[in-house]
Amino acid sequence: MARESDTLEVGDSKKAVTVSRRAWFTLAILSSTLLTVFFSETMLLPAIPEIIQEFKIPYGMAAWIFSAYLIVAAVMTPVAGRLSDLFGKKKVLLTLLVIYIAGLTAGGFADSISFLLITRIIQGVGLAAVPAAFSLLRDTFPPAKLAIAIGVFGSAYSAGSVVGLLIGASIIQNFGWHATFLAIVPFSALVTLMIARFVKENSELGQSSTGAKASESISNEKRETFSIDIKGVLALSVTITSFLIALTLIQIGVSSENLPQIAAAFITSAISLSVFVIIERRAIPPFFDLRLLRHRVLLPSYMLLIATGITMFMIYPTIVQLVRSPEPLGFGGDSVDAANVQLPFMIMFLIFAIITPFIINRIGSTKPSIIGGTISLFGALGLLTFHSTEFAVSTNLAIIASGLSLTITSTWNLVVSSSPKEFTGISVGVGALLLFIGMAIGPALAGVYMENHETVSGIEGSYPSSGSYNLVFLTSGLLSAVSVGFGLVLWRKVTHKAIEV
Repeated sequence: MARESDTLEVGDSKKAVTVSRRAWFTLAILSSTLLTVFFSETMLLPAIPEIIQEFKIPYGMAAWIFSAYLIVAAVMTPVAGRLSDLFGKKKVLLTLLVIYIAGLTAGGFADSISFLLITRIIQGVGLAAVPAAFSLLRDTFPPAKLAIAIGVFGSAYSAGSVVGLLIGASIIQNFGWHATFLAIVPFSALVTLMIARFVKENSELGQSSTGAKASESISNEKRETFSIDIKGVLALSVTITSFLIALTLIQIGVSSENLPQIAAAFITSAISLSVFVIIERRAIPPFFDLRLLRHRVLLPSYMLLIATGITMFMIYPTIVQLVRSPEPLGFGGDSVDAANVQLPFMIMFLIFAIITPFIINRIGSTKPSIIGGTISLFGALGLLTFHSTEFAVSTNLAIIASGLSLTITSTWNLVVSSSPKEFTGISVGVGALLLFIGMAIGPALAGVYMENHETVSGIEGSYPSSGSYNLVFLTSGLLSAVSVGFGLVLWRKVTHKAIEV
């Protein structure tokens, strides 16, 4: 009996499919790329208080340490995805990794907040390597085994985060925050060299005759033009940048002084988005084919990525604040305590990222997203009800992580496997872009909730109230319920009708 996932596969899924050793080796190398990027990011997170103290900067300025990175990553991700479609995945991937290594090296010698922000901008290019790596996976693995490859690749994010949490706090306390950058440079360089030496690009695997014709058309397009739709790229860049700047200003704190700046940034984003749509409707070839947004599977999948991104990164900084706030408003811990409380989240995310592909092979590609959303909902409600001890917080975080991992792994499988072959790079790039936007919305929303501060006699400063945490956890539950809804939409579309473009 056919499963719902059969519509996403090419060829006869009942036939035994053999994957070469080179394909598995390629998967290991490409997964190391994602592990490297997120390893360095989670290592830096506990260092924010130390950076604030060393450079004597306000929290608002410190917020740009991650926002600058995220803005560049969000802008470059769809650009890198489109470039990988046009000029080759391996070339684009290697170029981005070299730039990333340069940014890491420079970050290790940052002696001012301005220089640190410049290095973060350079490092943001590294995260844009994800679409090219995903595209190489699709070229390397047959459709019947693609879900496993995507699951392993996605688990590298969690593995990097786990290692970063375990090692990062210790490095910061013993060697200083500069060492978090320098520690990852040798490994990043090794991964880049291995990609250059061993990873091969193969665009013919699993490609139908229709896909072959489309790829031939793209090849002709590459011969006819030496550039992509620059106007479209610029319009999209302004849209993303202004939107994320507005979110960062909100995260810093809404006041009468910066409210006009926030409004101006949102208005600029809306106008440039309208201009982008007009340009892409007229461009030949377009930077982003707007028909992909009408795809019956891609659009709900994109929405799921936004929801999971918001949920994950709204909870993440909130837990750090809860652990490091003094008693009775928090647990009065340090950076190591914050890492230990969050560690079960990362471990469960890693475990479920590994096992989700096997679940997909048994029950299809869409049901795990429904199950994951339901589990996340229970975890968020548990966190809302029980967060008075570190153990209770860690337990509920582990439940939330299990659900989020199921959802995001199955969603990436849908995005990669259902994207038109010739547009895999840009399609995955847009998915990553929307995930990054969700990652930016999460902390900004948490920052708005945490504007409600309390003071405690005998303790200097003010800290978020218990009501602030309740709002964050309640919103996480609502977003999980929304994820269940989009999962049901996907299940209906994939089950009752074959995927069409």
